[in-house]
Amino acid sequence: MVQKIKKPVVKPDSTAKRRGRPRAYQPELALGKALDLFRKHGFAATSLDELSAATGMNRPSLYGAFGDKRELYIKSYARYRADARAAMQEIFRDELPIRKRLERIFAVALDIYLSGEAGPRGCFTVMTAASEAVADPEIRALVLEGFSELDDAFANCFRIAKKKHELPASADPVVLAQLASATIHTIAIRARARVPRKQLEAIVRGAIDLMLRA
Repeated sequence: MVQKIKKPVVKPDSTAKRRGRPRAYQPELALGKALDLFRKHGFAATSLDELSAATGMNRPSLYGAFGDKRELYIKSYARYRADARAAMQEIFRDELPIRKRLERIFAVALDIYLSGEAGPRGCFTVMTAASEAVADPEIRALVLEGFSELDDAFANCFRIAKKKHELPASADPVVLAQLASATIHTIAIRARARVPRKQLEAIVRGAIDLMLRA
């Protein structure tokens, strides 16, 4: 009589159930894809289907990770602000002569505004100010915060320049900062309208000359 050998019972790994399936997406990468779409089309013209296709996430996953479309837009705008700040902060901190510093700031701004695989995208802050900020108080507050942050950074540059006697004693750093920010805004709008870089650089040179003669 042949004795049957019992096979050992393999118990399922209980830890696998606790761990669950890993996320099939990277939140920061997905947010970057959403930002690209919003910068290209704006809020109203960007559909949830387009966001889902770009991020590789279905609608329930999008909602779970970022909230509704408006919340995703706000998070995308915050990401844009953080990226722009990172690109600019070292130039604002570097105490170059004021003309050199302004030239570098505007050059980096143009690099940002003229970027985009499908063409120049301009400034997301300016774009948001002209659209979503009009009717949405929370988004408007974020945009105004962005404007103030830029004004303050420029004003600090001009204060330092004034202390170094690079500017006339009558120069007002706050007013000059607002003029510098206004130049940023106009080149952003014109960049999105596909004005050539050479023309934008000419605007920048003229604006710097006027500011430094103040």
